[in-house]
Formats: sequence, C-alpha cells, structure tokens
Amino acid sequence: MPCSPASHPHSTLFRLLLEADPSEECIQKYLKDSWCYAALEDDTVIGICVVKPENNKLAELFNIAVSPDCQAKGTGSKLLKFTLDSLKNKGVQRVELGTGTFGYQLAFYQRQGFRVDSIRKNFFLDHYVEPIFEQGIQHKDMLRLVCDLTVE
Repeated sequence: MPCSPASHPHSTLFRLLLEADPSEECIQKYLKDSWCYAALEDDTVIGICVVKPENNKLAELFNIAVSPDCQAKGTGSKLLKFTLDSLKNKGVQRVELGTGTFGYQLAFYQRQGFRVDSIRKNFFLDHYVEPIFEQGIQHKDMLRLVCDLTVE
C-alpha cells in the first residue's frame, strides 16, 4: 500500500515508524514514493515496513518497526520475510538498507539473509540532530547491508 496515510506526524502509523527512526524529517523524506507493508492483529497495525524502489531491480528498506508490546514474538521476522517475498515477486533482485554498526537489528537483518556491503562513516552524526544511543553507546557510523533476492 502507498505510505501517504502514515505521513502525518501525529498518526498512529507515523508514531510506529518513529520506533525505528527517531527523525520525523528523515521519515518524511523516504515516505514519498515508497511501498508500505503492514502486520495486522485484529485489524490493528502492529508492524510496518517501508521500502522504496530505486529502479525495477533495486529497492531500499528504510524502516521496519513493531509495536513495543508485540516485539520479540516473531512479528518483525514474519513482516520482513513477507516484504522480501513480495519484492521478489515484483521483480526486485536486490534490497539494500542502512543500520547501526551494533545492536539487535544487525543480527535481525543478518538472520534474514542481509550481508554487510559497506560502511558510511559518521552517518548518524551528520544526518541526525539528536544523538542516537543504544545500550549506552552512541551510533556514529552506518553499515550498508544488502540482500540478494536471486539467491535461494
């Protein structure tokens, strides 16, 4: 589904996106022309994944978030697998994303087949006004990960 319904900063969906990306400005930038996938429970969105097609063979995953009370139950893994399968069915061959150099999300993506491709030094320092901390450590550099959807 298109992402425009979630683009209002006070909407429930937008607040869910803020769980994974604390910058309203960054979210607003990547929502335009993106595809959204949602995990539902009793008609309530409990997870959301935002992917932007770069061309007909490449897409970038910008955000995946699960409601805090639904985390650690497999929802994110199922949502990401569904998203990757849907992208493959659309003819996408490669999915890229950026994430921190440490933390649970790195292992999460690697379990789904993503591999480290490159590092962008000082990305979080240069692109976010407020520092981002996880486990008491400030995120500074971004790892670029890729998933080749043509490999089984």
